Amino acid sequence: MPNANRKKLTVVTIVYWVLLLYIIAALVWWFISLSNQNVAMTNLRMSELKADDPGFYQKVLDILDAKKRKTAQYIGEGAIFMLLIIVGAIFVFRATRRQLKLAQQQQNFMMAITHELKTPIAVTTLNLETLQKRKLDEGQQQRLIGNTLQEAERLNDLCNNILLTSRLESGVEQFTKEELELGTLAHDCVQQFRRRFPSRQIEFAASDETAVFGDQLLLQLLVNNLLENALKYSSKEKPVMVSVGQQAGKVLLQVKDEGNGVADSEKQKIFDKFYRIGDEKTRTSKGTGLGLYLCKKIMQDHKGEIKVADNQPAGSIFTASFKIAGR
Repeated sequence: MPNANRKKLTVVTIVYWVLLLYIIAALVWWFISLSNQNVAMTNLRMSELKADDPGFYQKVLDILDAKKRKTAQYIGEGAIFMLLIIVGAIFVFRATRRQLKLAQQQQNFMMAITHELKTPIAVTTLNLETLQKRKLDEGQQQRLIGNTLQEAERLNDLCNNILLTSRLESGVEQFTKEELELGTLAHDCVQQFRRRFPSRQIEFAASDETAVFGDQLLLQLLVNNLLENALKYSSKEKPVMVSVGQQAGKVLLQVKDEGNGVADSEKQKIFDKFYRIGDEKTRTSKGTGLGLYLCKKIMQDHKGEIKVADNQPAGSIFTASFKIAGR
């Protein structure tokens, strides 16, 4: 977290604790004041009694009983007020910290998205200018064209992630679901990635009967995001494995890599919106923090679940499980 936001959070925390301590102190003062007033009223009423009064002892008992009831009332009211103050304070404190954290994540997202948009645009512009100004042989032209198409596809994927995240969160648009062979769909995605990244080793395996009920565009985006994530966080020499099959009455899509893996403390956080592993200052990997979040939203929309586990000896296994179509 940058120094400006850290200072802001520190100021908010200090103000919060000062106000909370002030409110608690005021409540304690209120309780002591009422208790003293109760004692004073009891003493005043006791002083008004006459010892030779036939009902003297009964009146004393009544006065003491009234004092006890008032004391119990003050303790009960004070405890309820204290509980409400503490619960409200915890809620406000957590909400404030959450808002500051979200604001920081959104700022990081805007910085990341700006970089992610500028890079393919700059590469595409440079390649087209090179093709326009220089006479290149056929091989060089094809390499530049292929690189330009790769950057255009990357830009298209990025735009799809942003647009579909907004559409899924709004809950307004209903996606068209139909029976699909997840194995065939995943194979097509793998073939596309093999063309985009010819130097990477992407293995694929699928069993028969992998029919699921879902939206084709969303499921393609699911596979693409998991594949891109695996390629991003594993070295170029390591293979990425995609498999689709049935297990325990479910259709499972698995994407395995041999990268650095995901720490246990990060396994749930990586599916949060805008969340990216590592420190913002030192992180070198590309991304916006939307890919895995969108995968989670897609699986929720398809009544399935997605989770990550450790691969052996290294890396991660992302598993998306679907209901078999027709069941």
